[in-house]
Amino acid sequence: MEIHARYGGIVPEVASRQHILSIIPIVKQAMAEARVNWSDLDGIAVTIGPGLAGSLLVGVNVAKAIALARGLPITGVNHLEGHIYANWLINRDTELAPLFPLVCLIVSGGHSDLALMREHGDYVVVGRTRDDAAGEAFDKAARILGLGYPGGPAIEQAAKSGTASLQLPRAWLKGTSDFSFSGVKTALLRLVEGGRISSPADAAASFQEAVIDVLVTKTVVVAKEHRVKQILLAGGVASNGLLRNWLVENSPIPVLVPEPILCTDNAAMIAACGYYRFQAGKVDGLDLDVIPSLKLA
Repeated sequence: MEIHARYGGIVPEVASRQHILSIIPIVKQAMAEARVNWSDLDGIAVTIGPGLAGSLLVGVNVAKAIALARGLPITGVNHLEGHIYANWLINRDTELAPLFPLVCLIVSGGHSDLALMREHGDYVVVGRTRDDAAGEAFDKAARILGLGYPGGPAIEQAAKSGTASLQLPRAWLKGTSDFSFSGVKTALLRLVEGGRISSPADAAASFQEAVIDVLVTKTVVVAKEHRVKQILLAGGVASNGLLRNWLVENSPIPVLVPEPILCTDNAAMIAACGYYRFQAGKVDGLDLDVIPSLKLA
């Protein structure tokens, strides 16, 4: 993350080179910390998209090499589906397991989707962003306010010492479950350019509430419309404390939220999704390739 902060965001070439340098040491470290040997593994799950092609290729090629060398089956996982399956990484003694049908709000740097999930692997996207994703909007707002990168944590941290005193617009897009966050970002930019921001903390708090208000309201409406049993929260933005709290507090339907460490990109969620893919007999060949623009549904 430090190298990306140096450039104020992710540079694809830099990211893929870092993947090349890091992947073998990380695999070795993961195996050591989990105290497992190659003989303990039943299969390999690897992200094939969506994402940056260069970085995806590093992971897929290493995964295929391991599968070939160890004689293990391999399955390609949709990164967004992986985020959803972070909700299955729970302590079943103390936490609820996901129940179908359910609605999942997937919020990250590149996506803001509302997906209806009837069973494992069965998705209908009922709402998505029309422009900026929520995480992208946070990154841009943080840049406008000079708060650094990554923008989500920077906005959340700054907002803790501020009050949501600015009247920023909400794009409700009536008659649809889609999202739009370019308007609130532009409104913030105009306030900054006009010299009308006296407190970056207040601006951060106001922006955070404007985005989360729309996310929570639309998610609850969709959940009620489809009469689901649960709401799931997923994606990097799902680690935002205000989003987590507001969704739980404002939903009459039970809400499942993964631990923050499982919301940001991680291998455990890909493994969880891979497990259910293997259970369904979804095994890929060694011709498996990346799909940078892969959709959930």
